[in-house]
Amino acid sequence: IGRVTHGDDHDRLFRIAMEGGYKAMDELRSQGLVSAIGLGVNEYEVCEQAMDHGDFDCFLLAGRYTLLEQQALDTFLPRCVERNTSIVLGGPYNSGILATGVKRAGVVPHYNYQPASAEIINRVERIESLCNEFEVPLTAAALQFPLAHPAVASVIPGLSAPRRVETSVADMQCNIPVAFWAALKDAGLLHPSAPIPQSPQG
Repeated sequence: IGRVTHGDDHDRLFRIAMEGGYKAMDELRSQGLVSAIGLGVNEYEVCEQAMDHGDFDCFLLAGRYTLLEQQALDTFLPRCVERNTSIVLGGPYNSGILATGVKRAGVVPHYNYQPASAEIINRVERIESLCNEFEVPLTAAALQFPLAHPAVASVIPGLSAPRRVETSVADMQCNIPVAFWAALKDAGLLHPSAPIPQSPQG
């Protein structure tokens, strides 16, 4: 479900999901057959819409709270904290651009599953420059940033090979100085109210 995903068909599909899928999941939870229910979506706005309809324990949300995007902080994530709803964040690299960066020769940076716009490339270039200044791997910053928010329970990057699992573990253990996050905020590259990591994620 989601208006960006389904366009004009969203209203019909949302109604089916809430009147059918949600109702069935809620019954399973009320009977003690499952302990939690949620949605897996690409748009935080549809999560807010779903919260108006019912009680969700968690959302698997792809790419909408990242080092590059924090609009969800305005209304959605505070609401999750208020209602004790957890976020499992997929797509922390925003389809690849926060993994490859924009300075690697021969690589076309992708954002939202398509070649990135000049505006997005410029923003990532500024983030990457600060990463270089503080000697912080871009991938480490991308993995650790979302976990600082109290609503985010876990981050799940897509990993295509065993070596990527190893590098992701190293990125999670990377010691990123608080001054790096402060520099991102000073440069207007992070939402002013974004929680920042205080120590390496374990």
